[in-house]
Amino acid sequence: MEGRPLPESELVARAQRGDVGAYETIVAALQGIAFRTAYVIAGNAADAEEAAQDAFVKAFRALDRFRPGAPFRPWLLRIVANEARNRRRSAGRREQLVLRAAAESRPGGAAPSPEAAQALAEAERRRELLAAVNELREEERLVVTCRYFLDLSEAETAAALGVRAGTVKSRLSRALDKLRATLGEEARA
Repeated sequence: MEGRPLPESELVARAQRGDVGAYETIVAALQGIAFRTAYVIAGNAADAEEAAQDAFVKAFRALDRFRPGAPFRPWLLRIVANEARNRRRSAGRREQLVLRAAAESRPGGAAPSPEAAQALAEAERRRELLAAVNELREEERLVVTCRYFLDLSEAETAAALGVRAGTVKSRLSRALDKLRATLGEEARA
């Protein structure tokens, strides 16, 4: 039937045969979740955008190695996650170099620049939040990640995790209570 979108498996098969338009359709359908996944890992929008774009390019080049019949989305998101992790590691090294250079260039006990101090404070808050989220039980961590890091609705989170919407609400409530207790008043802001 004309006008009906092709299933993902057919789009992937066409892309494997060299149909660039089919791959563009895949990219359009998955770019949102790819960006959100990269953002959760990389920690900033610019690195997430680049990681997602690079992942789509790498996935296109590796289409001949994609196993027919396998789900494409998880395969792509693994590539996205790897790209985002690489960018996060690089950003961490750059941040440390900037802070080290700022510390070495300060005469005596001069204070770091406002930009360096802000970058350090933001990195520390991000580390604290991620550490607190990682301390949650797995089912709570997954709910928080889906709702807040991937920006899925309660219904989408329930579908993704294979649980009821009420279960999502209760796990989310418990997780947020634990995060508030761990992070203190900052979590309330």
